[in-house]
Amino acid sequence: MPGGQDAVTSGADLERAVAALAQTLGLQVRTQVRVARRLWGAERRIDLVLRHPDSDRSLGIECKYQGTGGSAEEKIPATIQDIAAWPIPGIVVFDGAGFSANMRAYLHSTGKAVAYEDLRGWLTLFFGLPDASVGAGPPAPVTLGDADGAKGGGEPTAD
Repeated sequence: MPGGQDAVTSGADLERAVAALAQTLGLQVRTQVRVARRLWGAERRIDLVLRHPDSDRSLGIECKYQGTGGSAEEKIPATIQDIAAWPIPGIVVFDGAGFSANMRAYLHSTGKAVAYEDLRGWLTLFFGLPDASVGAGPPAPVTLGDADGAKGGGEPTAD
């Protein structure tokens, strides 16, 4: 799981996991950031605002978790529209087995949603962070050997 966190089982867990991942990437994290009002007067808040300390680039994130099927996913299109009113770029980070295949397809099609499992790579690109896999060199070659270390069948071993 990205950021080395335990399994996500709620929206609050997802927010914590995204915040922890962002911090491991060297990003500053603010939570529940007030950002004006909605059309009907309700306060608009962004779950997380990430900021790169060197570039001052910011990103708002709404975290959506759905563990079982249900009507919660019906709010997602409104959330995607709401992001357009933010004064900074924003995305929805989603996780959970309860999102239908159709909703997952919709989320991916918007260009404004990222599955939690894909978030590390997305943030790396967005903020221009060094890719942790760059410079690590090629993986060690794998050969097959038996219990005595002889080549030819058995468990893979690194040379």
